Amino acid sequence: MLDGPLIAAIAALIGDPARANMLTLLMDGRSLTARELAEGGGIAAPTASGHLARLLEAGLIAVRRQGRHRYYRLSGPDVAEALEALMGLAQRTGTVPVRTGPSYPALREARICYDHLAGERGVALLERLRARGFVQGEEAIAPTAAGLAWLAGLGIDVAGLARGRRPMCRACLDWSERRVHLGGAMGAALLDLMLDRGWLRREKGRVLRFTPPGLRAFEAALA
Repeated sequence: MLDGPLIAAIAALIGDPARANMLTLLMDGRSLTARELAEGGGIAAPTASGHLARLLEAGLIAVRRQGRHRYYRLSGPDVAEALEALMGLAQRTGTVPVRTGPSYPALREARICYDHLAGERGVALLERLRARGFVQGEEAIAPTAAGLAWLAGLGIDVAGLARGRRPMCRACLDWSERRVHLGGAMGAALLDLMLDRGWLRREKGRVLRFTPPGLRAFEAALA
């Protein structure tokens, strides 16, 4: 018997196309109903219910009841990071759609990965933070004192981030860039700030679109 956690059961769950589609729909951090997941996954509602039950049992998703509805979400950012890494592996090995939709270029430029910025802009963000000495490390990323001061200057509650259970920074492998972008509490706080200030807006699915003034503000904040 091999040592360590068994990955075959989780891999089999994620490997089913319908379940993979539903998990991908939840990668933008929203909570969706079974009907919304069924429609997005292209399957019938009873079939979706069976898949959701298995994903719940495995701990890949969580559910919250509100009124008559049950809302499903990923159980944590580690699930999103694992899915993002699998997408990167599929991209590298050529397991990609023969035809891509009109949102594909926008998805590669900027998208949401559970609760932080991914894509070309997400990778650029981390590279600029490193260049300015605001974070340090390659795989084990951590903010520097200068980085914490910069966050506080933007109006982010640094003490609140430090009190949370999440790591301040995480290296999340980006499927389209094949390099890491910034996850963790710091990555989530920066995306929240950019959305709150109108630097970018959420579009269909996981796509994030910078406004022209927002892109200038993004560049200026990291200049």
